[in-house]
Amino acid sequence: MTTFFVFAAMIGYLVYRAVTTNFELVDKDYYKNELRYQQVIDASNRSNALSSAVLLNQTERGILLELPAEMKNKTITGELFFYCAYDSRKDRRLVINTGTEAIQVFDKSVIEPGKYTVKINWSSGETNYYSEKSITIH
Repeated sequence: MTTFFVFAAMIGYLVYRAVTTNFELVDKDYYKNELRYQQVIDASNRSNALSSAVLLNQTERGILLELPAEMKNKTITGELFFYCAYDSRKDRRLVINTGTEAIQVFDKSVIEPGKYTVKINWSSGETNYYSEKSITIH
């Protein structure tokens, strides 16, 4: 009899957890983003053709973004999208505003600790570039 109650309690707990668990594994604008994916592929290929990769590191000062050397002394526009696959409330968009050295430090207090895929979109003139990096914010 006790075994039956323990079994029923475990099943009840599993049903409760299954109903209350939040799964957010897909973009909200999945179909719209899928249609524009060829543009992302082209921008990614242009980014891969540059002399070096985009660097994204966590430092004591913040999150350091360093664009390839070809981006120095150019007007850069774009954004970083910190995408947290398991919690959309942690997602953040930050504007790229690099100086002549193509380096920018972002305040990491605006990003909650967690594991992120950072989608980096930037433009120099009419040319678009794209890169993705994984980072864990502590």
